[in-house]
Amino acid sequence: MSIAQQLAARIAAEGPLRLDRWMAACNAAYYAGDDPLGRDFTTAPEISQMFGEMIGACVGDLWLRAGKPNVHLVELGPGHGTLMADALRVLARLPDARAAFSLHLVETSPPLRSLQRSRLSGWPAQWHERVDQLPDDRPLIIIANEFFDALPIRQRRNGRELFVDWREGLFAPVWHPSPGPDAEWSEDALAICGHLAARLAGQGGAMLAIDYGHGGAPADSAPDTLQAVHRGERVSPFLHPGEHDLTAHVDFAALAQVAATRGLAVHGPVAQGAFLGALGIAARAEALKAGKDSATAASITAALLRLTAPQQMGAIFQAMALTARHWPAPAGFAMGAA
Repeated sequence: MSIAQQLAARIAAEGPLRLDRWMAACNAAYYAGDDPLGRDFTTAPEISQMFGEMIGACVGDLWLRAGKPNVHLVELGPGHGTLMADALRVLARLPDARAAFSLHLVETSPPLRSLQRSRLSGWPAQWHERVDQLPDDRPLIIIANEFFDALPIRQRRNGRELFVDWREGLFAPVWHPSPGPDAEWSEDALAICGHLAARLAGQGGAMLAIDYGHGGAPADSAPDTLQAVHRGERVSPFLHPGEHDLTAHVDFAALAQVAATRGLAVHGPVAQGAFLGALGIAARAEALKAGKDSATAASITAALLRLTAPQQMGAIFQAMALTARHWPAPAGFAMGAA
């Protein structure tokens, strides 16, 4: 039975599905299928090795200034493993790093796990289905690049909440009465951030989250950021479930509030372009271009602009760091702790 048939049967039995339950089912089917990266969308690590190298430099610098403790290095939703492979290449240059870092990947997709295992074969790693399975015996340094945007959301407008119904052979949005303010929010994102913040408060460490998002909607409005992407084009979120990626902008202000209530320091969010610029990505681009032919050099420049230019990923993507008490602020956050 296809995911569409399963959802139609579920709606027939239970009634219309709340948006977050629809989104969770669709994305579970989507990521369990064929590898979508590079087909429907391209993430920053796949654009250039420079992205993962900057993350590796940030993690390595943080680890050194924290006193080189033994840590669990964690990535949430690692994709092809490209970011981690590029970051580990940088970390491997640091004395004692290989012995100090234990690698953990939170990934539910079997095809992506296989790709990650191949890409990261030089480093022993453990895979987990959920964040609550991460070990608790040492500090955590957590990387979450384009992870929170794929978590299910809810939407409320004008005293009604968005559901998905099955009508005349089609899935369609419907609105049901729901008291409360207009809002778009992710209970899963808040729960995961809250769990990880509590773990960091108890174990020590830091989390770096990079995603497209916002710092909170104005009081008189609520964002509507739900989108579906298929082969690089936006499509209806309610057509062909399980065949395209459903995402929404991350509410960094909400995540920051959850982390702050658990005693963590919040750094940022800052624009991705500014963050990567502060880490030295322009100098890295020049080093990569040295001795290259003009076509290769031009492609490196194009990748740099795609990652950092405000008109591309540089402004809409944000970076935020959370740090435990007595841990230093990561590099790249000139604005300091909130």
